[in-house]
This record gives sequence, structure tokens and C-alpha cells, in this order.
Amino acid sequence: MFSGLMLTAWESASIVAVVAGVVGFFIGLRGSAFAAHALPNGAFAGAAGASLIGVDAIAGLAVFSILGALTIAALGRRARHDVATALVIVVMLGLGSLFLSMTTEYAPEIFSLLFGEVLGVSSSELIPIAIIGVVCIAAMFLVYRPLMLSSVMPDVAEARGVGSTRMEVIFLVIVALTTTMAVPVVGALLIFSLLISPAAAARSFTNRPFTAMGLSVLIALGTVWSAIALAYLSNLPIGFFVGSIGAGTYAAGRLWAGWKRNRASTPRVAGGRSRAQVQIS
Repeated sequence: MFSGLMLTAWESASIVAVVAGVVGFFIGLRGSAFAAHALPNGAFAGAAGASLIGVDAIAGLAVFSILGALTIAALGRRARHDVATALVIVVMLGLGSLFLSMTTEYAPEIFSLLFGEVLGVSSSELIPIAIIGVVCIAAMFLVYRPLMLSSVMPDVAEARGVGSTRMEVIFLVIVALTTTMAVPVVGALLIFSLLISPAAAARSFTNRPFTAMGLSVLIALGTVWSAIALAYLSNLPIGFFVGSIGAGTYAAGRLWAGWKRNRASTPRVAGGRSRAQVQIS
């Protein structure tokens, strides 16, 4: 389980999980889940086009995902990118369908692009994945303060000279780069689960930004590690476990948040007992 090809799978999935955990925190905070869904699903057209003309799939992913991010930022209105995002994903999926129809490797190509091929990641692909991952993490912490301010208090950010449009472009480009390094590993469909579920679950457990990001990374790592181990032992698709574990962690987070709200809303009296308990006794 920890030798040869499997070791590369562990390493590449771990890199993707760390980046997804950090970037996913801001995706939830900024309400950019639709864009995070659209960019990976649309960017697979870039990989399909790259395969068609015989160049590296990561180059095609990078070009299409960054173009998609810039288009969403350019066409979207202030705090509203749903229409632009929908148009971008439709056009990119259409191009992906066109490119795949022009190749003889239709079935395996679309499967690997949409659902990932973590066990098929080669050692030569690991280096660009790691480099892009480092760039994403460095960029996130470089713009952390203005990005946080524009996410939580956009009007205050504008008053302090932090342009919301500029921060939106920067953030969407970071999401696009995350897409570029993640799609070859976990696929266009499953990266959405890693970007959303761990961060959403983490925010249910804590309100502190750095704590939530750290917890999001740990949950994402636990998700991919468990998925790889379970897939290896059961011979079932990794994607099934990534999606299922992601949904389970989010459900656990919501249950925890609901329990905390109920506990906080229960009035307390001396001795730590609720008022209802005192009346019954």
C-alpha cells in the first residue's frame, strides 16, 4: 500500500488535500461554491484539447481554468457571478465535448478527467502538481488580510482601498490554479467535494479563521487518505469514498453546530442544571 505507484498516489493526493483545505475555506466564506464547481468541470475541456493536439494535459487545464476564472470575473456583477459562471461552464463543457468527440480515446479520457486517476499519477506529474500547490498556498497567505477583509466586510474593504474586483480576480485565479493541479489527481467532479465539504465542516466546529483552515486541511487529508486505503482494500472506486466521506464530515459538522445551538439556547441556573430540570425536581 505504501510502495511504488501507491506512494505517488499518497503524495499527490496529500498535496491536493492541503491546497483544497486552505482554498476551500475562502470559497465557503465568499459564497463562491458555484464558481468552484464550474471551473473544474469546465477546465477538463482544456485537458481534452491538450490531449488532442499532443501537449501536456496540465498545460491545457491551466489555460482553460485561468481563462474561465478571468471570464467569470470580467462578466460578473458586484457580488453576483452566477449568470457569468453558468455561461462559462456551458461553453467550456461544450468545447470539452467537441474535443473528446475528435479523439479515439473518448471513454478512458472522460473518465479520468471527470473522476480522476489518483493511482495513475506518475512521478513526472508529481513535480508540477507540487509546484502549483506551493504557488497556491503562498498566494493565499500573501493576500490573506485583504482577501479576508473583502470577504467579510466588502464595504469596509473598499473604503480602505481594497478593490473587491481585484480581490475577486486574484481569488478566482487561485481557484483556477487549484483546479489545474487537482483535476489530474481526483478529477473535475471530486475536487468540488474536497473544496467544499472539509471547509464547511470545519466552519461548523470553529469560528476562528486560522483554526478553521487548519481543521479543514486535516479533514481533507483524512478524507483522501481514508479513501485511498478503503479503495485499496475493497477494490472499489476511490471517488465513491471521497464523496461519501466528504458528505459524512459535513453532516457531522452540521450535527455538532446544531447541538451547540441547542445547548446555548437552554437557560441555565446555579449548579449547571437547566431551568426545566430545576422545575421538575
